[in-house]
Amino acid sequence: MSFSDLFDSGFKQRNSDHFASIVRVAMDDGIITDDEKAFLDRLARNLDINEDEYKIILKDYQSHPINPPTSYDRRLERLYDLSRMVYVDHIKGDNEVDVLKKIAVGLGFTPDNVKYVVDKALTLVSNGVDLDTFTEEIKKMNR
Repeated sequence: MSFSDLFDSGFKQRNSDHFASIVRVAMDDGIITDDEKAFLDRLARNLDINEDEYKIILKDYQSHPINPPTSYDRRLERLYDLSRMVYVDHIKGDNEVDVLKKIAVGLGFTPDNVKYVVDKALTLVSNGVDLDTFTEEIKKMNR
């Protein structure tokens, strides 16, 4: 097995675990709404989760470990990516924002400030900022 094979499989596994964690957040209330399902479908495409993996994860999401990033910067990167997906897909409705809030809590942001963090994240993304600016601006909020 080559080094690139190890990297690819590890990267793929992190994407699968990340996706399963988001499914777990979506299932927190016991159901996946149509809006959550549409969000998960788009996320699966973006994370390169194929249809078979998607079905397996959806059926058995609890068997995947929840691995929120331990690094604050990594949490911000995931929030940035998810916020961009919401913005680019023009799906910034109340339901999508609620799903994004649930995911942000799952990423390790506190419920007390998650509304403000998500609102700020979506505003920054809509203004076209890059990851570095996004990270800097979100960090300013928490000082």
